[in-house]
Amino acid sequence: MLPLGVNALSRGSKKHVRFGVCADVHKDIMHDADKRLQAFIDEATKQELDFIIQLGDFCRPYEQNKKFLGLFNDYTGDKYHVLGNHDMDGGFSREQVLEFWNTSQKYYSFNQNGFHFIVLDGNDKNPSPDKAAGYARFIGKEQVEWLKNDLATTDLPCIVFSHQSLENVELGVENQNEIRAILEAANKTAGFEKVVACFSGHHHTDYAASINGIYYIQINSMSYSWLGGDYQTIRYSKEIDEKYPWIKYTVPYEKPLFAFVEIDKKKIQIEGIQSQFVGPSPDDLGFPKPTENSPIAPMISNRKLKI
Repeated sequence: MLPLGVNALSRGSKKHVRFGVCADVHKDIMHDADKRLQAFIDEATKQELDFIIQLGDFCRPYEQNKKFLGLFNDYTGDKYHVLGNHDMDGGFSREQVLEFWNTSQKYYSFNQNGFHFIVLDGNDKNPSPDKAAGYARFIGKEQVEWLKNDLATTDLPCIVFSHQSLENVELGVENQNEIRAILEAANKTAGFEKVVACFSGHHHTDYAASINGIYYIQINSMSYSWLGGDYQTIRYSKEIDEKYPWIKYTVPYEKPLFAFVEIDKKKIQIEGIQSQFVGPSPDDLGFPKPTENSPIAPMISNRKLKI
């Protein structure tokens, strides 16, 4: 890292920025998603925040989800959305989801309190015949060019949001090396650490890393970790399982997880939540030990990351 005094946060930004963040609520899987989201909104309302943001896998554009969406919209401050891969489940397009959420852009940027925030859409189709199987997790050419131009037009310290991680090799954005190179090139061109951190959801885990002077921070799911069919367990009741059949493939968190993040010229401070699993833990079920960068943990860690 460059020494303090030559980074973006010391070049005219205001004192600090503070925001609330949640990820992967999964309204269409969790029976108590409304209660979980309400807990986040209630706590966010008590805080002095510049904005709140949800990092995707929020809700599909079903009529019955309007009440859930309304909870988020009832927050009186600024609020932002990131598209997740599961938000289009059921055959919906990204445009249909955005219209339902009452927003219009798949990727965009905004300024708040002396900081520049960039929201990416990791759901572009990879044109390569060697693309990964399953859901799209790619940032296409048009968006790549937009990102380069957007970074070039600001001198403010930059924070990036995406659903899929820009550092998780197995399940993150496929062209993450290209995207990270763009962010690092922006820092090199600027002569200071212009891009400070990247936040993502998607992986339902609690992890942070620093790569070439940029932090990559994964925000855990508000609701659960996915275990799959070999480890299915009815966690609540038969009635809930019949109505929400995907819950038994997960290990839910008792309390909803979300975080409040404050960034100033010296640090990124994350205030998370500690919870516990509902029912048997992954270890109790003999679930394989995850890799070091993908822990299954019912928490968002408190972190203090020096800049």
